[in-house]
Amino acid sequence: MKTVHFYLDFISPYAWLAFDALPRALQGINHRVVHKPVLFAAMLKHHGQLGPAEIPTKRDWTYRQVLWLARQQGTPLQLPVMHPFNPLGLLRLATACDADGTPSRYVCDKIFRHVWCSGQDAADLERLAALSAELSPVQDPGSAQVKQALQAHTQEAIEQGVFGVPSWVVDGRVFWGQDALPMLRAYLMGDAWFNGSDWHAPAQCEVGVRRS
Repeated sequence: MKTVHFYLDFISPYAWLAFDALPRALQGINHRVVHKPVLFAAMLKHHGQLGPAEIPTKRDWTYRQVLWLARQQGTPLQLPVMHPFNPLGLLRLATACDADGTPSRYVCDKIFRHVWCSGQDAADLERLAALSAELSPVQDPGSAQVKQALQAHTQEAIEQGVFGVPSWVVDGRVFWGQDALPMLRAYLMGDAWFNGSDWHAPAQCEVGVRRS
C-alpha cells in the first residue's frame, strides 16, 4: 500500500476541487492519504512568485475556471466574499485537530466547505470560532506546538520540491495540480511510463534564457 502525502492550503480553490475528486480518482487502489496543511504564501515567497489571485487578469480567469471545473465535476463551489484572505487561522485549526498535525479527511472537508461552499467571509473570526467549536481540536490552534507543526509541514513540502497546492508526494515524486489526478492514479496503478526516460527528461532540457 502506497502512502500519499497530500499538501494543501484551504485558500486554494483548486485544492478544494482536487480534495473532493480524490476518492473517485483513486477508487479501487489500495492507498493511504496523509493530509498536511501548508502555507501556500510561504511557498510563493520561497520561489519568488506571486499567487494567481495577485495578478488581476489571472485572478479573474482563476475564478471563472474553478467555477466551470466545479460544475463539470459536480463539486459545490461558491466564491467567498473576499479572496485571497489570510488562511492561517484555518490552517492552524486543521493542524490542531490531530496530535500529529495531520488532520482527517472529515476535518479537511469541513474546513474546505467553510471556505468554498458558503459564499461568506472565510476568515471571519466568529465563523472561525464556531467551526473550531464544532471540530473540537485536540490541541490549542494558537499554541507554539501547532504553529511549529504547520511551519514544519511547509518546509518539508518545499524540501521535497513542492511549489504549489494541491500537491501529492508519493515515493519522492511530486504530482501538482487538480489536473494531475489521472497521472497520480496511473503511478499508483504501476504504469511503466514512470520508470522510463520521459519522467527524467526535464533534467536533459537546459535552460536557454533566464530573466533577471
